[in-house]
Amino acid sequence: MKVAIVGASGAVGQEFLRVLDERNFPMDELVLFGSERSAGKKYTFKGKEYTVQLLKHGNDFKGVDIAFTSAGAGVSKEYAEDITKFGAIMIDNSSAFRMDDQVPLVVPECNAKDALVRPKGIIANPNCTTIMMVVVLQPLEKLSHIKRIHIASYQAASGAGAAAMAELEQQYREVLDGKPVTVNKFAYQLAYNVIPQIDVFTDNGYTKEEMKMFNETRKIMHSDVKCSAMCVRVPSLRSHSEAVWIETERPISVEEAQNAIANGEGIQLMDDPANKKYPMPLFLAGKDDVYVGRVRKDLANENGLTLWLVGDQIKKGAALNAVQIGEYLIKEGVVK
Repeated sequence: MKVAIVGASGAVGQEFLRVLDERNFPMDELVLFGSERSAGKKYTFKGKEYTVQLLKHGNDFKGVDIAFTSAGAGVSKEYAEDITKFGAIMIDNSSAFRMDDQVPLVVPECNAKDALVRPKGIIANPNCTTIMMVVVLQPLEKLSHIKRIHIASYQAASGAGAAAMAELEQQYREVLDGKPVTVNKFAYQLAYNVIPQIDVFTDNGYTKEEMKMFNETRKIMHSDVKCSAMCVRVPSLRSHSEAVWIETERPISVEEAQNAIANGEGIQLMDDPANKKYPMPLFLAGKDDVYVGRVRKDLANENGLTLWLVGDQIKKGAALNAVQIGEYLIKEGVVK
């Protein structure tokens, strides 16, 4: 098996290398691609050194079985034909194809079988906040259909990439040293602040990030659920958090919900408020699963529950989800 990573030098590209190594992904060859800025960089994987090749139009993907792409929507759209024309399956981490009717949008714990039908040879990886939320909602949906979701996200600097993480660290140093604060990756200083905007605003007053949660959730869960989101950038370094309120067709007890979550795939229940045990991003960076706590009845809705979840945006919210899709394709004999 031959695997390619497009965008190898970025935060998600580097996470791909770590996850592929951790999970001992079954491959015989690896090739790395990047921009002119990244071409020529060297990375070590399983004791062997690899050089990033310049991504260009042509036949460089001939013989590739799976291509993990994470270089932005523009790059994905421009190079999709080059990547897939010889039969490679493109597992794309950008927003380029998520709402394309001919491209499955897959979270393996929820809708793995969708990956088997891919007319364009492309499988889309959902938005990070959506991935983490639907993993948790899937076992609850099995108890009773979820009609409405309200969600407030608390998204770490990692969601904007490696340079954004570095900028947050730099901002804290600058503030503490009394120096002018560097602001390049965000609209405002993020250190000691929160910014109630992620991505650009649309005509209805919601940002693109918030609309992704509405549209992607429905596509992944094959559901008519309505999702209203408020996405906020917070000054944590890595791992996103979400406060989620759901309304189901019938009331679900807290005990039912906790049991379903505890037995769900890719989820860990961390819900012992009496002993101050609940998920926090500071302690969950690098973890595979999504962690859930503060499960309780919604006091404003008799058919409602509310909960708190935390997951590593770069890992499960990006690289790990894509690699799990690849593992599923191998298990089903799609690629060998």
